[in-house]
Amino acid sequence: MIPVIALVGKPNVGKSTLFNRLTRSRDALVANFSGLTRDRKYGHGDMFDRRFMLIDTGGISGEEVGIDVEMAQQSLQAINEADVVLFMVDCREGITSADYLIADKLRRRNAKVYLVANKIDGLDPAAALVDFYQLGFPKIFPTTASHGRGVRAIMEVVLKRFEPQNTLSSDLGDSIKVGVVGRPNVGKSTLVNRMLGEERVVVFNEPGTTRDSVFIDYERHGQRYTLIDTAGVRKRKNVKLAIEKFSIVKTLQSIDASNVVLILVDSREGLVEQDLHLIGSVIDAGRGVVVVFNKWDGLSTGQRENVKTEIERRLRFADFAKVHFISALHGTGVGKLYESIKTAYLSATHRLSAAKLTNILEGAVGIHQPPMIQGRRIKLRFAHSGGRNPPLIIIHGNQTESVPPHYTRYLERVFRRELGLEGTPVKVEFKTGENPYKRSYSGGVEGRKRRTKNITKYGKRNL
Repeated sequence: MIPVIALVGKPNVGKSTLFNRLTRSRDALVANFSGLTRDRKYGHGDMFDRRFMLIDTGGISGEEVGIDVEMAQQSLQAINEADVVLFMVDCREGITSADYLIADKLRRRNAKVYLVANKIDGLDPAAALVDFYQLGFPKIFPTTASHGRGVRAIMEVVLKRFEPQNTLSSDLGDSIKVGVVGRPNVGKSTLVNRMLGEERVVVFNEPGTTRDSVFIDYERHGQRYTLIDTAGVRKRKNVKLAIEKFSIVKTLQSIDASNVVLILVDSREGLVEQDLHLIGSVIDAGRGVVVVFNKWDGLSTGQRENVKTEIERRLRFADFAKVHFISALHGTGVGKLYESIKTAYLSATHRLSAAKLTNILEGAVGIHQPPMIQGRRIKLRFAHSGGRNPPLIIIHGNQTESVPPHYTRYLERVFRRELGLEGTPVKVEFKTGENPYKRSYSGGVEGRKRRTKNITKYGKRNL
């Protein structure tokens, strides 16, 4: 399992800013007033060949009232879930009673703690850090999360404790790892038992029956599978027991351990926000996804039409995912899941040639060019594979740091369609600089002829 890192500290110390920098996202709300992070937020990061899960917590001040009491409890629970805690303090404000309180709670929980002194920019480090040694931690890491200063230094030390993940050897083995994920009581264990044909996982009609992830190996039609039955995910504000809070992290870790994830949805309730967040987590983790609506047999014709309309409206961000309608209890439609699982797995692990990717890129750019930046057109010259599971496509060119998100999504759709990839997200990254294959792929008249041919070829299709 990948390591779990919790960001802990008093309000407005910069936890959400560091979270966004490490996960390369804007998932955690950031503003210059305290109490903004009302719940724990989870994200994935990747540095020094190591993947990790990050938990952004609310602040702890020792003076909580009302809803802030629950927020502080959430933060303390994150400490129990984590392998490592980054305890953040504010250099500009100096040491406070809240910092002493948090340090004491961390020591009581026996956590592996690294003290991160944030907002060090413009200050004399020696003078700014001296008081924080009173907290009893031997080493302090000065940072400015908003600018990224010192972030790599602390993460290099933190991640050195964990083994690098060999993505290809773990993800592309003989067995297809299938995660079964969903909110409590949507029928995950029933589906696992139906797929296995035996009662391997305890099933009761009570949310939270499965307290931990269960890994089950089996074979079907000559193909080996590993089913991962995860504990149900419920809205975090409704989670009271520590054992169920821990299950949220286990679920997200199990997603990361999977090749393909079955997102199980209760057809009677339709798509709720937690289902959409789960699908988003699978996509962020780069795993293949199949959306499965369970208990379909109990719906009327009108209810089924309403669900399908809702799918068209709310699942546009995951339109590459296959959708199935099943009854895990009676077995209806369960056998058809394997075709989508295998398709998603093969798509995610497909080997991509640089020549083909570049041809597709040239065709896509010829039909819909990148925008102008300060009077100059962004140039996208060459594409090659950067990894599998999920397919990662690296595009080289000029001014690529200015490529807007909507154009990146356009390229992802084109690559997915032209390569025939189904059930898997496709990630596109950009690099500015010289084409490393310039001699092979540039070239006068012949190069222009080839580009014209690609534009004509892809222009005939409806982009």
